[in-house]
Formats: sequence, structure tokens, C-alpha cells
Amino acid sequence: MNAAAMPSPDALYIGVSTKMYMGYARSLAWLEQLVAEVDARPALAAGRVVPFVIPSFPVLPAAAALVADSPLALGAQNCGWSDGPWTGEVAPSMLAELGVGLVEIGHAERRRHFAEDDAVVALKVGAAVGSGLTPLLCVGETEACAPEAAAEIVFHQIKAAVSGDWAVAARLVIAYEPVWAIGAPEPASAEYVSQVVGALREALAQHALAGLPVIYGGSAKPGLLPRLTGVSGLFLGRFAHDAANFGRVLDEALSFCTADALKTSSKGQ
Repeated sequence: MNAAAMPSPDALYIGVSTKMYMGYARSLAWLEQLVAEVDARPALAAGRVVPFVIPSFPVLPAAAALVADSPLALGAQNCGWSDGPWTGEVAPSMLAELGVGLVEIGHAERRRHFAEDDAVVALKVGAAVGSGLTPLLCVGETEACAPEAAAEIVFHQIKAAVSGDWAVAARLVIAYEPVWAIGAPEPASAEYVSQVVGALREALAQHALAGLPVIYGGSAKPGLLPRLTGVSGLFLGRFAHDAANFGRVLDEALSFCTADALKTSSKGQ
């Protein structure tokens, strides 16, 4: 996904963030392994499964060179809301210059530890879209609740992030991460996640956005994706810091797409 790419409602997105678990040298060594896992799967070139990686800011220039000839898309873990007098921030326009196509915005850690509220998230989303980036908008309820209630919370988070402009929402990839499941020994159940995403899509359908990519994050591991319904992929954490594990999930996604294509083909005959 380059800086000008639009999210595809038909693709599965499989991604991983390093957060701050790796140093510079280890990050580059891991990225080389990740690129090897991706390049070992030529079927990814078709674009039905979109792999992405989100390393730390200092790694981005070298990472851009490493993934240049690979289907692996490059993301950033955060961005500022503009260029100018913002010491310590990184402008989305600079990220675009570096070859970043995706930027994570609104993660629960940013909200909790850095006091980012809906207004800040909306500023960042607007700036990212204005710079040609695809916001990976992180949303999710803080406590387990009924799927319909969780979907309503998430819907209002999306609405706030785009300031009610649903044309902007069409530029997003949604990372549904129930906060109570992040870092948990087990993810939220597949049934719960599927029900939340299904109810969310019903709400988004009122704005012609039922096909918006919605991926799941929260202790996600192999074996989960085939059990989900209506979910557009997985956002992986430390589990995928072993590059071979990332490859295992890519295989599941590719198998899922192949099975889906065969079903569609048989229906058309």
C-alpha cells in the first residue's frame, strides 16, 4: 500500500507493529526475515492479502529500502497533526516522503498514557489523509460488554475520528482492538469479535461503508482468522516478532482467500 493507495474492501490485511520492543539493529534483522517470509509467498503479489509492518520511527528510512521490491507495505506507529512548531512530533507529510503508506492512529496506549482524546485523533486522521496516507484507526471498547453495545461504541469512535465526514471514513482501515483483550493470554472469542464487526457493518451501511476494511487485533494468533466472520484481517503483536509466525498467519490468509474465490467461482457457474 503506497501513499496514494485506497483501502480495498476485498483484501485481507495482515500486519504487525514492533511498538518499542526492538532496538535498531534487531529491528532491521527482523525486517529482513519478514521480507523473506513475504517474498517466499508469490501469491501475495496478487494483492488479495496485504501484509504490512509498522516499525519504530528511526527505522523507517532503512525499512523503506528493505520493502521497496516486496508486497510488504510500510506503516508508522503514530503521526503529528501537521508540520510546523511541534517539537518531538513527526509530520504525516514527512512520513509520506519516506514511503510510508499507512499510519496507526488512536491506539489505546496513546489514549491512556498520552491523553489523546477524540479531538486529537480527528486532527491526526485529517492530517494523515491530507498527506495521502491511509489511517489505521484503532478503536475498541474498554470493558467487555454485549456485542451490540461494543459496536455502538466503536461506531461513535469512528464518527468522531472523521468529524462526521463519511467521505473521509472511506479512506480508513479500522483496527478493532477491544482494550480489555490487548495483551491478554487469549483473544476475545471469535464469536464475540464476529458479532461486534457484524453489528458495526450494519451501522456503517447507513453511510455506504459496510465494506470498510475492519481488522482484528488483541492477542491474535494462528487459527483465529478462519473462525472469524466478516473480519478483514488481523493486526498482530509480539507473537509475530518471530517472523516465521507472521508467515504462518499469511498462509492462513492466503488459504482463506483461495477458498473464498473457489466458492465465488462455483456460484457463478
